[in-house]
Amino acid sequence: MPMKDELAQRWYEKLVDQLESVMRTALKPEYQGYYGQLILSDDDLGEMGELKDVRRAAREAGRRLGWKTTTHLVGGRLFVLDEREVPEEIEQLAGDATAAAIDRAWQENHRPRG
Repeated sequence: MPMKDELAQRWYEKLVDQLESVMRTALKPEYQGYYGQLILSDDDLGEMGELKDVRRAAREAGRRLGWKTTTHLVGGRLFVLDEREVPEEIEQLAGDATAAAIDRAWQENHRPRG
């Protein structure tokens, strides 16, 4: 039985490493590690193993990144979120970026077609 436990532990550590890498890659450098999130589809989850193990691994990966990690299953998707308090200057930067994106989208949708 110890061999099975060792294999399970190695699999789990590999899953944590994989999730941490994806989570780190998704971070925007200008937000200094805040506003982290990862959304795993039903297909992603099916490939990764049991939901409880994936959630536990995602929380561990988040801790490695300094996140206050929460997970939420919604409609077959697993949302992994950083719930830390965001510094005001980062919040302002993100708000400005969001407003600019909304403005661009609005302008593109209301441009005369010809």
